[in-house]
Amino acid sequence: MKIKDIYKVRQVAGENLVVEQGKLQSDMTKVISLNATALLLWNELTGKDFTSSDAARVLVDAYGIESERAEADAGKWIDSLVKCGVIVMS
Repeated sequence: MKIKDIYKVRQVAGENLVVEQGKLQSDMTKVISLNATALLLWNELTGKDFTSSDAARVLVDAYGIESERAEADAGKWIDSLVKCGVIVMS
């Protein structure tokens, strides 16, 4: 899977928001805000093909959590972005 290249993170009023590049208007009913952990995953995985295990490894390395917890958290992050159309399955 991969984060689509048309999406970028921009900081707006202290929030990390995912925005679609090249659109003149944004649909503000579909705002995606990233917390610090979601932003870490975004920054580590953008531009790369990755698996849920790759995302979990980022969490284990950054926070020292158990791999089962990391897998569950990474899965939730991925599911959320897939539902929003930000991640494409390869």
